[in-house]
Amino acid sequence: MIIRTALLHSKKIFTVLVLLTISMVTYAQEESEGAAIPLDHFYAKPKGNNTFRKLLSKLHFGLSTGYGRTFYSQDLGDYALLQQRDSTPLIFDKDVNISGGSIPNGYRYWFNTVDQSDNVSYTGNDFLISSDSADLTFKAPGTSIPLTATVHIELLDKYKIGGGFQFEYHRVGQFKAVNFSDTVASITPNFGSTFFKRYFLILGAKVYRYYEYTLAVDAQIGAYKLSSKFNKSLIDKGLYVNLGVTIERELSEYFTAFVRPSFDYKNYTISLPESSSSINTSMNALYIGLGVTYRIPELRRCFLKQCTTQVNHQHGNGLYRSRVHPFYKKQNPHHGENYPRLIKYKRKNRKKMDPY
Repeated sequence: MIIRTALLHSKKIFTVLVLLTISMVTYAQEESEGAAIPLDHFYAKPKGNNTFRKLLSKLHFGLSTGYGRTFYSQDLGDYALLQQRDSTPLIFDKDVNISGGSIPNGYRYWFNTVDQSDNVSYTGNDFLISSDSADLTFKAPGTSIPLTATVHIELLDKYKIGGGFQFEYHRVGQFKAVNFSDTVASITPNFGSTFFKRYFLILGAKVYRYYEYTLAVDAQIGAYKLSSKFNKSLIDKGLYVNLGVTIERELSEYFTAFVRPSFDYKNYTISLPESSSSINTSMNALYIGLGVTYRIPELRRCFLKQCTTQVNHQHGNGLYRSRVHPFYKKQNPHHGENYPRLIKYKRKNRKKMDPY
């Protein structure tokens, strides 16, 4: 009986101790939660920037240059060609009757303007070929150095929409016949170099990201303007389309470098005087562009001249960006991000035992 009574008392005591322990733990937790430091009593709630500045921060300004290679091509499928000794080739309508040994109406130049030659006599020793029996195509190379300025916004940090302007230095090589190049003389443009202008709309989207690298596909659709070296009264041109892939490297939240290979689709037609015919000139081109883009920061620059904080930070209820962190470097909260290499490891100190 004594042992049974002792066991019952022991169980009751154990139960009471367990309940007391649970109560103390719960109380301690409630006390610790209630005793948390109310940081919002010490720091003012940050106030956002105005709507206008937020809109400005969506603008991305770009500047680029590069190299372009133009592939000129002219299909003379509606013409015949006469090549005489020591002269440029003459083209004329293949349906014209030339049985009398004379070509009533022909053209010796037809690239940026037209030079007309009438009543051209020929002999059996001259080379005469019609597009009915052979492919009459002339091709020429062209080189370009473009300078491009763009502005666009990014919707949902993915889709691009904007516009741009391009000023392009351009040179054209000799036009050579694809067939009979050893017989048909080349045609040299009557100018050495010229300048083109473009105005275009930008549409694109980012399709892939790998750390600070992004891949985007985009298109430029617009109009191009030929220089005064082209006879614009004879030329009819339309819109052009440029399709490209942009590989971007984000150097910071404001600054990006990129490489953009692209391909141009454009052409124009030149009307021949005293004829209802015209010649189409294809100006397709391949470009490699190198450039940078800059985005306007959403936060204002810190107003304290002595402030050396390198990341976005708060003063009072205002948020500011750093005064000392360069816009072309990615922000990092660790101290020394601007100067990650210690002085003692720099080249000028390499021979010193103790640079300090």
